[in-house]
Amino acid sequence: MIAALLLQVAEAPSGPPPLPSDWSALPTLPYVAPRQATPQVTAFVSREIAAGRCVAQRPADGHYVLPVEVATLVGVDGSVRRVVPHAIACPTIEQYAAGLVSGFARGNVAQFKPAADTWYRTTIVFDWHG
Repeated sequence: MIAALLLQVAEAPSGPPPLPSDWSALPTLPYVAPRQATPQVTAFVSREIAAGRCVAQRPADGHYVLPVEVATLVGVDGSVRRVVPHAIACPTIEQYAAGLVSGFARGNVAQFKPAADTWYRTTIVFDWHG
């Protein structure tokens, strides 16, 4: 009985790898077709800034550029397992960016066979005139 329990523990999956604190070391998410934030997608971010729910420094020329880094855990089967936005002091935009990356990656990650679940990084750049 004890041997059976030990065998189960030994065969139990160890779980996903932890997200490293240094995202610069993560490889870039290998999209088949790269995605960009369209004006329609950026409109939400623009409204959040304009409403004062998130803070972004207003540029002198009125041209905002707001990059949001997102870490994505891709499974050995190529599926997205987890998406984590980098904190930019605006949870609504962070979660919005994470949702976009999740959607962008669905069926759009290059076919490869990593030996284990792997963290990747990508950046969504929201670009608009305010």
